[in-house]
Amino acid sequence: MLMHHVTGKIMRETAHDRDLALDFTKGALIILVIVGHLIQYILYRNEGFWASGSFKWIYMFHMPLFMGISGYLSSRALLEKSFTQAIGDRAMQLLVPMLFWFSLLETLKLTVFPKLTVFPRPAGAPDNDLQFLNDFAGTYWFVWAAFICFLLAKTISIFNHSSPWALFVSVILVVLAPLTFSIFPLIKYTYPFFCLGFSFAQSRERWTSIMRSHRPFLIMSVSIVAMMCFLVWRKDTYVYNNLALVQDLQSAKNVLLMFLGSAAASAVMIEVLLRSWNIGRSNRVVRFIAVKLGPSTLVLYLIQGTVFRLMDLIQYGELWDPIMRSAAAAFLGTTIVAVALALRWTVRDIPYLSQLMLGVPPRSFVCRASPADK
Repeated sequence: MLMHHVTGKIMRETAHDRDLALDFTKGALIILVIVGHLIQYILYRNEGFWASGSFKWIYMFHMPLFMGISGYLSSRALLEKSFTQAIGDRAMQLLVPMLFWFSLLETLKLTVFPKLTVFPRPAGAPDNDLQFLNDFAGTYWFVWAAFICFLLAKTISIFNHSSPWALFVSVILVVLAPLTFSIFPLIKYTYPFFCLGFSFAQSRERWTSIMRSHRPFLIMSVSIVAMMCFLVWRKDTYVYNNLALVQDLQSAKNVLLMFLGSAAASAVMIEVLLRSWNIGRSNRVVRFIAVKLGPSTLVLYLIQGTVFRLMDLIQYGELWDPIMRSAAAAFLGTTIVAVALALRWTVRDIPYLSQLMLGVPPRSFVCRASPADK
């Protein structure tokens, strides 16, 4: 559905060479990322969130769809830039701001939060060095996954520039790799969606023609599949629990359901979100999401990751009633968005700080950047 809307039915509307339809989609997705974490950290303070229908639906598609869009938007950098330039630019865009926010996180943990932490250290808990490594990889795992997916795809494009089969083989090898350490399962989960987005960008006209010819049937089919997967989705279907590892028949079913459900749900939601933009792009809220939140997804992700990781260190909310929990979630979510937008507005024109904190050069230099890097 993505190719149909981006290249066909939806009229492209841009601001500073940005595709506002995709920015609206990214803005809506980062809101759902925050909402998903609010469900987990505030509305539920135990493992009850696994049974939440809202949590389940959000987690079926939000990161896979994000990664698919990342692959789609990375197409030009993957195909046209040299390996050194492409990897260097992507590291500056993703890893530099991630390292800044991780440094801030560790500083807060060492200075402010030890005084607030009330949880006793459990027996068998990882030592400080291992905990540091877990935080380093896991707090902003999607940034690492996006960078590694880009690195893998770029490496493959060097040796086989035009053949989709090399990319397909790499997907199979990555998915079947028996790696369960750290964030490797999450990379195995998201890499196929990155490659799918990249492939769509390469075959735009062909996919547009297929969508146009069979659109009603495809929409109905993926909607039915997504609904059926939602109904049978369980705790062990999440990649956090099954680790994308096939060991026996049951684990194979869980992993297959995870990929199938995520693909179907992502297809449904890209259709819904892009159609929502097409219908409501004159609406203030819709344009706010596209113009303000869409370009701020990285800093929003980094800030909310920092906030929720710090919340692991303190005890709160045990005696809150549902109304209090909902109010606290709304307040925290709004605060995260407000802080991210205020920070972006403050530093976006300041050399070095813009790159360090936001992952983008100052606006005066944006015109020199490739649209694939935005």
